[in-house]
Amino acid sequence: MTTSPLEDRLTAELADIETAGLTRRRRVLESPCGRIATVDGKNLLNFAANDYLGLAGNPGIARALADGAMQWGAGSGASHLVSGHLAPHEALEKEIAAFSGFPRALTFSTGYLANLAVTPTLAGRGDAVFADKLNHASLIDAMQQAKANGADVQRYAHNDVAALEKLLAASTAAHKVIVTDAVFSMDGDLAPLPLIFALAERYDAWLVIDDAHGFGVLGAHGQGSLAHFNLPASPRILLMGTLGKAAGVGGAFVAGSETAIEYLLQKGRSYIFTTAQPPAIACALSKSLQLIKNGDALRANLMTRIGQLRDGLAGLPLTLLPSLTAIQPLIVGDNDAAVALAKALWERGLWVPAIRPPTVPKGTARLRISVSAAHTEADIDQLVTALKELA
Repeated sequence: MTTSPLEDRLTAELADIETAGLTRRRRVLESPCGRIATVDGKNLLNFAANDYLGLAGNPGIARALADGAMQWGAGSGASHLVSGHLAPHEALEKEIAAFSGFPRALTFSTGYLANLAVTPTLAGRGDAVFADKLNHASLIDAMQQAKANGADVQRYAHNDVAALEKLLAASTAAHKVIVTDAVFSMDGDLAPLPLIFALAERYDAWLVIDDAHGFGVLGAHGQGSLAHFNLPASPRILLMGTLGKAAGVGGAFVAGSETAIEYLLQKGRSYIFTTAQPPAIACALSKSLQLIKNGDALRANLMTRIGQLRDGLAGLPLTLLPSLTAIQPLIVGDNDAAVALAKALWERGLWVPAIRPPTVPKGTARLRISVSAAHTEADIDQLVTALKELA
């Protein structure tokens, strides 16, 4: 089969990616997501997943999913606003709203779609968006869509509240929207939400918070980053949380005031024009939400394992970023060196992914160690011993 000039251009770009050591490759798991991952017939300790509470393989959630499929069928058949909003979707939204402390919530098929619904819907011509430079890619894409809609978009240095205030004070926009991750996915650190919320109050701005990595893990009963900081469910806050990480299933939600959520329902394009998730997913998530509420023991074990890892890696010649969350980034620097270290761990039965640019800034290639409540003391010891010998 002959290639075309169109494909030749793609081939050249793929070669450049390979030369830079930035090619991404998928692994095919032959087992359910869990503490142990089976790949190519080999069992590995899994430090790659965002399954922070170990719920992805929970049999109770799996049974709720199967029972839901038997009762409600395999698919929803349409978008929520046509005929795809089934009773399990409605029940789940009410449960999430009550759990998060907000009056109302909308559910989405993915966190990406949820983020694409919020910022471009709130901000258009004459408005301004202020975003942390290390925000997740979905928030960045949402910001770019708001820019295409005519909004003025400005980014501030990571967690630099003083820089954010200067931008807010100088803005003459009709409406202001501050957008930040709560827990940053590649550094594992927390946004200073109390300070940012105070600025949102002072400058009458919306505050959009992506709590993908805090929901289920932080705060009382796993309610998330707002609860961690003891912040209110303010009408000016729109809170996004994903349901495929600590919740162990899939999808996402946006919680907020009655008015804000109704506005998203009426105007959010990635909500309006997307087929609703299968209702069985909502059934599974209702069970997951119960386990999160009653998961204090899981969260306590997770925090113990995080402390064990950090204590064990103290003094390592590589930099372990100061994260107290389940995301523990070990900075290697060079792309090839990060990949080589990940490969050496793999050969020892430890799956720890290497993260490289453009996901992280140039020169900060790293191992992203994801700790789970399912990990044991022996698991962490095995990883620490291997890293000390290899690093």
